[in-house]
Amino acid sequence: MTPILGAIAVVIRDGHVLLVERGQDPDKGAWGYPGGKVEWGETVAQAAVRELREETGILATAGAIVDTLDVVKHDGGVVTHHYFLAGVLCTYVSGDPVAADDAADARWVPYHAVLQGELRMSHGVDRLLKQVLEAQ
Repeated sequence: MTPILGAIAVVIRDGHVLLVERGQDPDKGAWGYPGGKVEWGETVAQAAVRELREETGILATAGAIVDTLDVVKHDGGVVTHHYFLAGVLCTYVSGDPVAADDAADARWVPYHAVLQGELRMSHGVDRLLKQVLEAQ
């Protein structure tokens, strides 16, 4: 098996960041950035914008890659999932978040809730937000 290449959309607006609650494993019930697999022939930026729209209905434009996350999940010492995720900073254009596709919920979350760990979050959510905020 090989790692799965994924793109995640980091969208910030008015002191909030857009997050989705995962509706499926891995990380079911955890909050993270909208995103998913990069399809054949699609750029990471295109995948981030597409996945954002599919999971939340939010329209945005893609900017720079903030960072990457190498996520490896184990069960009893056996690798069950391996994702290499590119975090793409996206600029909000329009829409209100509505959970769709494999997201159980979608909402604008205040920065402080993410940075203080008030939600159960997927790997690296707080780190990517810190990097975006420090770069502003």
